[in-house]
Amino acid sequence: MAEENDLEIEAGGGKSKKMLFIIIAVVVLIAGGAGAFFMMSGDDAPETEETLAEESLETQSAVPSGKTAEMGSALYVGMPRPFVFNVPGAGRDRLVQIKVQLLVRGDANEEAAKRHIPLIEGTLLSIFSTANADALSTSAGKADLRTKSLQEVQQSLSEIEGNKVVEKILFTGFVMQ
Repeated sequence: MAEENDLEIEAGGGKSKKMLFIIIAVVVLIAGGAGAFFMMSGDDAPETEETLAEESLETQSAVPSGKTAEMGSALYVGMPRPFVFNVPGAGRDRLVQIKVQLLVRGDANEEAAKRHIPLIEGTLLSIFSTANADALSTSAGKADLRTKSLQEVQQSLSEIEGNKVVEKILFTGFVMQ
């Protein structure tokens, strides 16, 4: 009788581990498939040159034709080298490097800006030399410097060309040490 009452340990634990691994593998495969489906689904129609041309015509027709002739296309004229200069500060002098691009409208203004790069550089350097480090450390000081430089460049170019030529001055790089 003692032999019949002995507990027997079954090896059923191996089957439950296999089943657990199978369930985990199925869940991972389903999640991966769903993720791949969402990543790869989208607009399958490639845009051709004709559809791009039609879209550009639609956007141009939304603006009155007189406006597009006056405005011209936006072109950017980069200054050939960054401006590097010293500015005084409350604690110590700082070294500043500014990379500048000019926003002009139309091919005629682009050519005029390229012709007068030395004049523009000189004007910008004279404005930049009046700045101080405390003002340039704030975003308002940078915006003020950009506004002053735009006004001075437009004034100097309007004396020579008869129009403002430059619509906006952009600081594409600004480093102060």
